[in-house]
This record gives sequence, C-alpha cells and structure tokens, in this order.
Amino acid sequence: MHRRHLLVLSAVSLLALLPRVRRGVAKIFEISKTEAEWKAALTPEQYAVMREEATERPWTSALLDEHRKGVFACAACDLPLYDAATKFDSGTGWPSFFDVLPNAVGKKVDDALFTTRTEVHCRRCGGHLGHVFEDGPPPTGLRYCMNGAALQFHASAGAS
Repeated sequence: MHRRHLLVLSAVSLLALLPRVRRGVAKIFEISKTEAEWKAALTPEQYAVMREEATERPWTSALLDEHRKGVFACAACDLPLYDAATKFDSGTGWPSFFDVLPNAVGKKVDDALFTTRTEVHCRRCGGHLGHVFEDGPPPTGLRYCMNGAALQFHASAGAS
C-alpha cells in the first residue's frame, strides 16, 4: 500500500510541473459564437491562433511588410485594435505595436510554457491576438507582439 501512495504522489507532483491547461469560467463577450460557428467563419490558421491560442510561425505574416497608414483590426470581428502609426519592426518575426487603441483589447495572465506572460485578446470577441511585453520602444515601453493571422489591415483613404 505504501508503494502505491508513493507512485500516486509522484505522478501528481509531475503533473504539477507541466504547463497549465487553460481552465476556468468562460467570459461572455459582446460577440459570442459556438466553436462550429467560429470554425466556419475563420480560416484554419485563424481558428488555431484565435480560438486555440496557437502561435503562427515567425516571419510568415504578410502584415510584417505592411507600412501604409491605416488600422489593424481583429480578423474575427473587425474591431479596430492598432493604429498603423504605432507599428514597429521588433525583429521578432511578428507584427509588433507599441500602443493599442482605446478600449480595444483585454489582457490576462498566461502561465503556460513554464513562464508568466500577459496574453492579449480582442475585448469584443475574445479572440487571442498575442502577448504584450515590457521591452518595447518609447513612449510606452511596450511591445504588443501579435499574430498576423489574428489581424486584418484597413488602409486609410489615400494611403500609399
């Protein structure tokens, strides 16, 4: 009997070391859909990033080379998130911004992958966008490191 207790205790201890799986009460967002509706509305890559919190491969987003004036919006609900004037080249391989538009995003603690980060999501639909770090340029010192698959770009009229 003692050996069995030791094995169970060891297994529980090992599980505690693994990254946490996201659990908890689902937040109600202004735009809510079933998972089937999200799958129908998003591309497979967008669904993986925005609904399953996957990360796109670095240097693959066409938005890295987007330098026109305009607004970057949520790919799922089209809520404006970032003014193009706040975009900068962080050298990370993902579109990065030093500031966010007012009332555009929500944040929560992400303690997966053996580290604690701040996850950023669309405040209207809850779609996962990326993470924010405190190593960005002035004036905010923030780097909103976003998945391009979670964004769409709307150029300003006359932008070139």
